[in-house]
Amino acid sequence: MDIGEIISDSIKYPTSDWKKILILGFMFLISFLIVPIFLVMGYGFRALKASIAGSDELPEYDEWGEMFVDGLKVFVVEFVYFLIPALIIIIGSWAAFAAMFAGASTGTVTDPTAFIGIISGTVLIGGIIAIILGLVATIALANMAYNDSELGAAFRFGEIMNIISQIGWVDYIIWYVVIIIISMIIGIISGIVQIIPIIGTLVAILVIVPYAQLFFYRALALLYAYD
Repeated sequence: MDIGEIISDSIKYPTSDWKKILILGFMFLISFLIVPIFLVMGYGFRALKASIAGSDELPEYDEWGEMFVDGLKVFVVEFVYFLIPALIIIIGSWAAFAAMFAGASTGTVTDPTAFIGIISGTVLIGGIIAIILGLVATIALANMAYNDSELGAAFRFGEIMNIISQIGWVDYIIWYVVIIIISMIIGIISGIVQIIPIIGTLVAILVIVPYAQLFFYRALALLYAYD
């Protein structure tokens, strides 16, 4: 299956059961209650697992406890992978502001160019690291799904890098860019729909957002099973 086929299949996949889309959308809607957001993550992960296993159907809503735990695992994986770039940006920005305030307290004028340079450099470095780790984290989630939700499978870096090599770095990056572009298009559509007061927002949350999530996980599953 080539990238074009992966995308075509993934676009159609969420539409196989609109009832399940709406249930997922409802969980998005009440995600401010905290628990539902982990169920949302868990259901997306369940779709990833099912697709890797060869299923073409959206998974059922059952075994809620297991789904919640899977959602927690997804959160942990994403948190760990993006902790380093986040810390780089936070610490770098804190250092720049600390230097500026220290200079102000002693009557020293801080060079604004240097201040902006530190902030920009920190954000750039953090952003580059985030992109690199994002590439790894994406396959890490798929590897965890393939290994029956084993959390450790998301951090077996040698295994993950080998999987990416089997997919092919060029194909993987092309897939990644295409996913970003499609996600942006979906985001634009969501923004346009939300111009309609209340109803537009509900449509975006109940339909468009869950559609986007399931599209991504289906595309990731097919990429992981790439041959």
